[in-house]
Amino acid sequence: MDKPLGFRLALAIIVSALPAAATLIVLVAYGLIWAGWVALALGSGAAAGLIISLPVLRSWRAHSERLAALADALEQREAPPHIGTSEHDSMSRAEQRLLDAADRIASEIDTLEEQRGEFDAILRNMNEAVVVTGARGEIVLLNGAARRLFALQPEAGYTGLHFTELCRDARLQEFIARATSPDAAEAISAEVPIQNPTQRYLEASAAPVRLARRGAGRVFVFHEITRLRAYETVRSDFIANLTHELRTPLTALYGYAETLQKGVEDADTQQRFLGIIERQSRRLARLIDDLVSLSDLERGLTPLKFEPLAPSRILDEAAELMREQASRAGIELVVKSSHDLPEIVIDRDRIHEVMLNLLDNSLKYTPRGGVVTLEAHTRSGGANGGGPPMTLPGIDFVVTDTGEGIPVAAIPRLTERFYRVDRARSRELGGTGLGLAIVKHIVQLHHGTLRIESRLREGTTVVVWLPISQTAAG
Repeated sequence: MDKPLGFRLALAIIVSALPAAATLIVLVAYGLIWAGWVALALGSGAAAGLIISLPVLRSWRAHSERLAALADALEQREAPPHIGTSEHDSMSRAEQRLLDAADRIASEIDTLEEQRGEFDAILRNMNEAVVVTGARGEIVLLNGAARRLFALQPEAGYTGLHFTELCRDARLQEFIARATSPDAAEAISAEVPIQNPTQRYLEASAAPVRLARRGAGRVFVFHEITRLRAYETVRSDFIANLTHELRTPLTALYGYAETLQKGVEDADTQQRFLGIIERQSRRLARLIDDLVSLSDLERGLTPLKFEPLAPSRILDEAAELMREQASRAGIELVVKSSHDLPEIVIDRDRIHEVMLNLLDNSLKYTPRGGVVTLEAHTRSGGANGGGPPMTLPGIDFVVTDTGEGIPVAAIPRLTERFYRVDRARSRELGGTGLGLAIVKHIVQLHHGTLRIESRLREGTTVVVWLPISQTAAG
């Protein structure tokens, strides 16, 4: 039993009985009543008071224990215990209302915890960098993407620091200062280039938000658009290069056709002009064909038809078609291939196109008296699939020439559309600037790799590695 509560109840009973006891004592003193009856009455009253008060004390104790359990459950953020009671007094009704309210609070806490977990998961896995600041620009929250963007420690605490202390770029600091100024009541956005450590582009936005403890604040969202800007640059360069490539033959066609239309009396001159028109028309047709082919390859509109084929046959067929061109250019074309090599599963037409492109480039840039060599041999290599490195059996198709060579700095860009090391020479030789780009895409579709090695005035070697089995590579 609760001692303080029992003591107060006993004291209340004693105090309430004092007037009657005093009256009885006075009556005994005057001899008006027998003292035994007084003792009996007082004893009976005390016993009755004790008997009546015990259930009250037990009820209060039960209420106290249930309320203590309720408080413990709320402190532990657990559902409160429900202990049935048959009492219908005001205390029980108040206790039941408190339990119902605690149930609602516990349910709301669970909902908030679940929402907080979802919010944390979303914030943690967002690609966009998110930073929440207080009214003065102090850090309240930042996600993992923001830590990576601003090169911050993954586990370090930055709460309370001013946002400008985390970013050193002056243009970004200017945007933050604008967003956190007292006059900035609306959301603002801007494209901000930063140097961290290389040039990067951010699409930054800041919006006001009401924080529970800090009042007004700001939510900053940074979306990196560096790759998008690179794509836009590539697209702009492609359009500019394509326009330039189309303008050259079209200008020649228009000029010589207009001259012939006005009349040229000399027959030899007429034939020469017609020959130029024919060559430029063929060049324009090749350019359009290459563009369509490259577009189909990139978009996957040309399904590959795989079939097993001997590597020696691939080389022999390509060499046979290019032998006359090599002979006219005074270049020796050598094929080195063993008939013991295993068959390889490829799209015959597409790989034939690869070999012809590589041979055509070698023959164009190899001077008279040079040598172009075709060979094939087995080698285990990695599939070009973007996954973990793999070691697969495959065939190296190697095209080597003794030509002019390519500067080392230019090699990584050789597979770009319309990229030429020597633009004037390439146009003079009739190239479209798309051949190696087509080669790269065909090789990638075969899960192969393309490697180019070259030294100036010594020659160039192009190695195309293709897996023997497409099933294992894919």
